[in-house]
Amino acid sequence: MTPPPKSKETTGVIEKLTVPLAPPSEDQTEVGNYFVANYPPFSFWTPEHKGAVYDVLNSPRPVDTNLGLYFHIPFCRKRCHFCYFRVYTDKNASEINAYLDAGIKEFERYSQTSYLAGRKPQFVYFGGGTPSYLSIDQLRDLTNRMKDLFPWDETEEVAFEAEPGTLTEKKLEALREIGVTRLSLGIESFDDHILEVNGRAHRSKEAYRAIAFAKTLGFDQLNIDLIAGMMDETPENWERCVHTAIEQQPDCVTIYQMEIPYNTTIFKEMKESGRISAPVADWKTKRAWVDWAFSQFEAAGYTVSSAYTVVKNPETTKFVYRDSLWEGADLLSAGVASFGHFGGVHYQNQADVGPYMTELEKGELPIFRAYPTSHEERFIREFILQLKLGRTRLGYFREKYGVDPLVRFPEQISDLQTRGYLSLDGDDIVISRDGLLQIDRLLHGFFLEKHRDARYT
Repeated sequence: MTPPPKSKETTGVIEKLTVPLAPPSEDQTEVGNYFVANYPPFSFWTPEHKGAVYDVLNSPRPVDTNLGLYFHIPFCRKRCHFCYFRVYTDKNASEINAYLDAGIKEFERYSQTSYLAGRKPQFVYFGGGTPSYLSIDQLRDLTNRMKDLFPWDETEEVAFEAEPGTLTEKKLEALREIGVTRLSLGIESFDDHILEVNGRAHRSKEAYRAIAFAKTLGFDQLNIDLIAGMMDETPENWERCVHTAIEQQPDCVTIYQMEIPYNTTIFKEMKESGRISAPVADWKTKRAWVDWAFSQFEAAGYTVSSAYTVVKNPETTKFVYRDSLWEGADLLSAGVASFGHFGGVHYQNQADVGPYMTELEKGELPIFRAYPTSHEERFIREFILQLKLGRTRLGYFREKYGVDPLVRFPEQISDLQTRGYLSLDGDDIVISRDGLLQIDRLLHGFFLEKHRDARYT
């Protein structure tokens, strides 16, 4: 399927992109995971703290804390060269069914605890891997059994990640019937060469087809993911990619900057060849490309809503799972290698499917490691994550934690103000565009001293 003609909203989009691709620079992309997904860093979570999770689960249910459900579906048609998540590409239907049965056992164990019994999720999220790799029958059976344990009748959002090449019109219809409200397509690029070089399983025609089908089915939100700075990316191609995304008119677009964590194919090849810098765009280039993309989307009527997202209509496009998690909601996270938290205690499951299923067969929860946070760590976690939104209210933290960020972080905030990354607007902290484009590296300055060198783990 060829891209549809340009609509009125996308004609005459502003100037050309002129930033060159990755000249020799001290800003080269090196191995490591810079993206701040949680706090404290995962490297501080240990098996010795697992008991803290059970202490919370055996306590009374909270009355004023939202609950989210996450299920990790670790199956893919192909492993992307930049992927560092727990995924499997060699499982047959019976093995997948066994895994799904194990996941339901896990949800069932949790549903019987004092802390979670009778609670209804505010949001549900299916991530991976590739959730859309499952068959229609598997998806219906899985979600029906989940609803029996944690009813969805009060759920505000059901988010579902999908790889375009695994979607058919019938599967999309089934997802809509199941209750999916937010469909997120992992497109990454609309260029077939870029997709192939970076190990993606789908091609552009499958992306166009999936978008077209999804639009006809009335999902509340259609999101597409893009990645700036992948291998072989050029300014000209990035320009085409962004313009094509605008022409497709999704409700929201998530744009990531390419990074090379450990446990990726690219890192392994770097290690074997003795390379220090990755064969992708440097950080200065990636920031410039995302900045340019944000400007293009704004010219087409979109609004920048975080360091990674633009939305067509901020009044109707909400990120329930993100906003709730960044305000301290509980997250019941099931599946291999998944991580969640209850009452301020973080946990992560067994990282391999064998031990994960063995623990469940023994009647145990498959928790591998955990971390009980202090009052200060919970404050820092919410503060740094909300900075990613570009604007956060200081009064929120004074009211909830009894801590004024201006008093707690005077040096850090002053430094960011001096460098033009941050300003104050009444009772709000506002992050500038330049600050948003590199927010993850700036957040480390707010970490406790003992946590500041954990970027690469």
